[in-house]
Amino acid sequence: MKKILIAVVALPLVLACASSQKPTSGLGNFMATMQVDEPIPGVCDNTKVLALLPFEGNGQVKAQPPLTKKQLSEALNAEVTFLKDKPTYSDTGMVNLIVNCEGTMVRCQIDNKTQSPELDQQIVAVFSRMKDWKPGTYKGTPVDSSVLYRFTIENGVISL
Repeated sequence: MKKILIAVVALPLVLACASSQKPTSGLGNFMATMQVDEPIPGVCDNTKVLALLPFEGNGQVKAQPPLTKKQLSEALNAEVTFLKDKPTYSDTGMVNLIVNCEGTMVRCQIDNKTQSPELDQQIVAVFSRMKDWKPGTYKGTPVDSSVLYRFTIENGVISL
């Protein structure tokens, strides 16, 4: 009878302690490594270019750009001349940047192209000027990382 009573008292205590720990989800521990088919000049380790997904507690911190999204949007809208005489133009696209472990952007390219190669080139030109970043980190260690910017163009205006 004593053993049953101890089990009845101890079991809820053990369960309460176990449930007070933060659960770790599969997504929280997920890390994606980019497949690098050809060496990327300027990265620290071509075998470990990461697509960081910073969930709470997983130790991943994305690379930080030198401009805010608002500043970058303003630069794009001021400098992309393709849209100046196209007030009804609408489109979408994605820019992929590689930032090395030292915080230097070493590659900038369009991943999802727009309907215009000229527009793509002008957008890449604006992003390419953002050379100095704060590098992404994994568990406090700077790493090479991929950064994606999705953009939309509605009525001739670019938004990030």
